[in-house]
Amino acid sequence: MNQFIEFKKAVQDQFNKMAAGGLFTTAVNKDDLWQTYLGSFPEGTNPIFRERTEHDCQCCKQFIRACGNVVAIVDNKLTTVWDVKVDSFYQVVADAMAEKVHSAAVENHFLTPEAKLGTDFNHQQTGGGVIKWSHFFVEVPSKFIARGDAAGTALSKYRSDKDVTKRGLEELPLSAIDTVIELIEQNSLYRGDEHLEGVKRFRKLKVSCDRLPTEARDNFCWTARGGRIRNTVIGSLLVDIAAGVELDAAVRSFETKVAPANYKRPTALVTKGMIENAQKKVEELGVAPALARRFAVADDLTINNVLFADRTAKRAMNVFEEMAQQTKAEVKSLEKVAEVSVLDFIKDVLPRAETLAVMFENRQENNLMSLIAPQDPSAPHMFKWKNNFSWAYNGEVADSIKERVKRAGGDVTGVLRCSLAWFNADDLDIHLEEPNGNHIYFGNKGSRHASSGMLDVDMNAGGPSSTSPVENITYSSLSSMPEGKYRLFVNQYNARSNSNVGFTVEIEFGGAVHTFQYDRRVVGNVGVAEFEFTRAGGIKFLKSLPSAETPKEAWGITTGQFHNVSLLLNSPNHWDGEETGNKHLFFILSDCKNPGEARGFFNEFLDERLTAHRKVFEVLGSKMKAPATDQQLSGLGFSSTQKNHVFCKVTGTFNRIIKIIF
Repeated sequence: MNQFIEFKKAVQDQFNKMAAGGLFTTAVNKDDLWQTYLGSFPEGTNPIFRERTEHDCQCCKQFIRACGNVVAIVDNKLTTVWDVKVDSFYQVVADAMAEKVHSAAVENHFLTPEAKLGTDFNHQQTGGGVIKWSHFFVEVPSKFIARGDAAGTALSKYRSDKDVTKRGLEELPLSAIDTVIELIEQNSLYRGDEHLEGVKRFRKLKVSCDRLPTEARDNFCWTARGGRIRNTVIGSLLVDIAAGVELDAAVRSFETKVAPANYKRPTALVTKGMIENAQKKVEELGVAPALARRFAVADDLTINNVLFADRTAKRAMNVFEEMAQQTKAEVKSLEKVAEVSVLDFIKDVLPRAETLAVMFENRQENNLMSLIAPQDPSAPHMFKWKNNFSWAYNGEVADSIKERVKRAGGDVTGVLRCSLAWFNADDLDIHLEEPNGNHIYFGNKGSRHASSGMLDVDMNAGGPSSTSPVENITYSSLSSMPEGKYRLFVNQYNARSNSNVGFTVEIEFGGAVHTFQYDRRVVGNVGVAEFEFTRAGGIKFLKSLPSAETPKEAWGITTGQFHNVSLLLNSPNHWDGEETGNKHLFFILSDCKNPGEARGFFNEFLDERLTAHRKVFEVLGSKMKAPATDQQLSGLGFSSTQKNHVFCKVTGTFNRIIKIIF
């Protein structure tokens, strides 16, 4: 009896251990399982007691029929309640039972209406006294208890989830999944962003499943989460592409399911023919080697294209190993520093400077940039300028919020510009109330009012342009702007994400750009600014969002602190005497590291011989990214087209802090 109690306890412990995760059942016949139990005892270990053998017990039979086929799935392999070790002949019984349960496939999750299975013990009166019998027994955690219709409904859903997951993993090839991800990331799929994370999760499942031996894949499907994509609206697109439906037709079919009746595709898809034509042009120009990109390092540069280099860079022109000494600046000490134009800084200050350090401010997070080089330095140039170097700002934009507005078709030349940018899938809207009560917002997009104010860009972040959503209100003339108080606010029209990233608003007037940041989740209306306009005095802010003062870290550097400058250089389109397009000034910081991949190029950079294929290159640019590395040249960049400033600490023939004006 003591040996059975040891066996019973081992089975009980095994059940409890397995129950910490999910439990399943195999399709083994329960009568066969009971007969396996009775028939597995070694000769002489299951003697006749009265009319039946000692272990032919109704209590134990009830237990074995109720949960003898219970298994857990660990690393896609089955573990049974009988996979135990005991120091007696019961080991033979346990091994036989485990083998029987392992011989059948998983049939469903384990659910039972009972809180207790089996009987712990009972007593029997005999002529010789009272005998206490022990039996198999477990207490079932509440998560595995379901009764009546609830159990049937749950088991039906479990089975359906597994079957749909398995069918999707078997029938949907990686090529179809990657095509859909590509369509979403290149903004070619209406409301595609809503499905991007789900498709990416399914891709991970697909890759993991395909790596498994065939016999383990069924078990994998029982435990997979997020695999039911085949029966969703985005799944219908995956199925069509996998079945060979022409891409445009497949996408049209998808968009009729998710789009309003009056929706019209704003951009054409990149078709196979377009890709083939672009490939021919690339081969004709010989620029294919220039497509592969990487982060630039100092060894890539020549001293002719460097405006300033610290001692380490001058000595080695290699990756900088010295960490910048970080000094938190006192805000008051910066209020009266001398202002120097960027041209005077380069002409008069740099020649006498031995070290430079610039302050990284909260408002400058979008100024973070990386210099990008070709993998093959000998490749023919593919840009408008005669080298293959490019750059990428934080958030994969080629320039500022102003540049976002331009790319979205908005006007940045007006006398007053109010631009909203945000960085998640939410649908935010910018609103401006004029002194006369007129309300400019998405409801009257594109309509000029008596004031000449107009919302010309209204972007739904769940739609085709969601990688860098922006909205823009512009005024074309001062003469028609009503004098008085204006109120600007942002409204959360549709919350699609749980991120607390907020938004950034720029108000540009008279060449000065005012930046306001809101760093929390947007709920309802968020007031940005109230300002008063007069033709004589321009705009005067009455109240606004406070400037962000809390230090934060991005790309390994902390705001509110000075960081040593290793290199100072113009953007590559202004190297070697060239003057192609907007000039950027890059402060390369020794401790600044872009933590992820960086876009290798933008369509704005392309040689005019390639612009006819810009839609294909838009996709290529998103795919040909420089892989993440610690060896890189990253820092703060400033565009010649945008009003801005940076505080710079200079040592050399004079030691001081100056404010460089762009």
